Amino acid sequence: MDPSSSLADKLASKTASSNSLDSSSKSSSLGSKHGGGENGGLRDTPFAYLDGEEDQDQKNDVTYVCPYRGPVFGALTITNYRLYFRSLPLRDQGPPVVVDVPLGVIARVEKIGGATSRGENSYGIEIFCKDMRNLRFAHKQQNHSRRTVFEKLQTNAFPLSYSGRLFAFAHAAANAVNGSGGWDGWAVYEPLAELRRLGVPNDMWRATKINEAYAVCDSYPAVWAVPKAASDDFLRRVAQFRSRCRLPVLSWMNPRTQATITRCSQPLVGVSGKRNADDETYLSYIMEANAQSDKLTIMDARPSANAIANKAKGGGYESEDAYKNVEINFLNIHNIHVMRESLRKVKEACFPTTDDSKWQSAIDNTLWLKHIRCVLAGAVRIVDKVETMSTSVVVHCSDGWDRTAQLTALSMLLLDPHYRTVRGFEVLIEKEWLSFGHKFQQRVGHGDNKHSDADRSPVFLQFIDSVWQVGQQFNNAFEFNEHFLITIVDHLYSCRFGTFLCNTEAERVAEDLKHKTTSLWTHINSSLDQYLNPLFPSFTHGAELVLRPIASVRAVRLWKGLYCRWNPGLCAPQHGCQRTRELLSKQDLLFKHVNELRLKSNNRSNNMQTTTRLASPMH
Repeated sequence: MDPSSSLADKLASKTASSNSLDSSSKSSSLGSKHGGGENGGLRDTPFAYLDGEEDQDQKNDVTYVCPYRGPVFGALTITNYRLYFRSLPLRDQGPPVVVDVPLGVIARVEKIGGATSRGENSYGIEIFCKDMRNLRFAHKQQNHSRRTVFEKLQTNAFPLSYSGRLFAFAHAAANAVNGSGGWDGWAVYEPLAELRRLGVPNDMWRATKINEAYAVCDSYPAVWAVPKAASDDFLRRVAQFRSRCRLPVLSWMNPRTQATITRCSQPLVGVSGKRNADDETYLSYIMEANAQSDKLTIMDARPSANAIANKAKGGGYESEDAYKNVEINFLNIHNIHVMRESLRKVKEACFPTTDDSKWQSAIDNTLWLKHIRCVLAGAVRIVDKVETMSTSVVVHCSDGWDRTAQLTALSMLLLDPHYRTVRGFEVLIEKEWLSFGHKFQQRVGHGDNKHSDADRSPVFLQFIDSVWQVGQQFNNAFEFNEHFLITIVDHLYSCRFGTFLCNTEAERVAEDLKHKTTSLWTHINSSLDQYLNPLFPSFTHGAELVLRPIASVRAVRLWKGLYCRWNPGLCAPQHGCQRTRELLSKQDLLFKHVNELRLKSNNRSNNMQTTTRLASPMH
């Protein structure tokens, strides 16, 4: 950020919409850049088009069946990026009703009613969204407007199911043509630079590019940090005994004690309890790289029953008899299917209507907060081992790309203040989630219409929720605010940026996303001020080095600002960005006032010293 520019000028440069999916376009007129509506006429649109955004359909006689205000008549616009509805002005009506939904947020689209439907607003389309809301639009049967709207929504919300491409590619291409430059978010994470920050290479650890062609493990990054005692050939052998070849590699190192966090997948022990000398030796290398402890702790994210059941599929867990000086702990975090069902229940409880008398029991029955507590508790246990006991920890679940990422990323956030800054948090996501192969494409379902796919699950959402929970307990420990986290969640779904596309680093390299799409971090870092936490001690060293949140159901609460934001009865409209601007402006004034007082104090001290010298008796 440029310190010479005023805070007000910087904040005025970007205005975020209420759902954080803000637009920054060159044109907002159908007549200049975009075709006319269904009648071929030209008219102004009330939203700013993004670069690469083009009209697909427009209907001026659609009714939005709002669950809170009732049926609202208005105009519906569909582009290759969004669905936009705005109520038409009527006499004695309040503010216009606006619905602005990126098509990537849509999970499925269904037709409601048929030719025989007679009830009011019984014929139309229902849209089920990934961001906790459903939308219903009624159409008039006689003009057949539903057919084209349904078709355009299908082909543009699910382009991969219709041989199309996600909007991120058109957006970046138009950015390049229109000369939209700026800070490159793809440069935020450089693996070797991050390893150097952690103190690697050193006497016990080295960096290797053995996976540069993604041949050893196609879901791992190109660059690893591994024990210096392990040769590349040895690493190849170890990989064969781990599920998906995801052998233990370094995530984080304590610069003071050399205690480490490494991540991997389950060992392939099977029902017969197979052993592998190379894998056992490799874990001893990890233990011996930490001179502070003669123990190694394995944190298995799964419930013990699940880990045992995985033996029947050829997986399993490390035996304390086979792996010397190793202790294993099961953290009782359930699988992706349990989490998907839990979030579905949260949606039912929050949207569209709620029963106040049963609200608390409805949330309790979702088990969502219990699952969040388990993730937090697991991370706290890792922190305790690494920080308090100076013991190295190996973290895994089954394949090591879901629960493992939750635990390593969250424990690193608690241990290292760098990851609690905006840039540091971006690095954390790039490293622990993106480069280590969390399957974003499958878990979120970008651009495909397989809404019932069993691979979909809110794993990354749970991590962001866990970060928010920590922020509620330590409100001055993070440089970023809630709006930053919600923006990340919104663009996880939006498909406007390339950051969360594909499943692995290898796939992103093959798709050349760095050159063919824009990074979310480019967007965020170009307007940082709206994402900053005014309570963050930017001018002191007041932030705690290590955070130990209370991992109790009493301390964990539902994130209403995210899950309930579409329900006005549960979450009053929040003007978070405006409030942040006000607080930052006040903070700026207070900083100036403090500096003025310090200057006056220094001048007063200097004057008193001068007066004392002049008044001293001469001998």
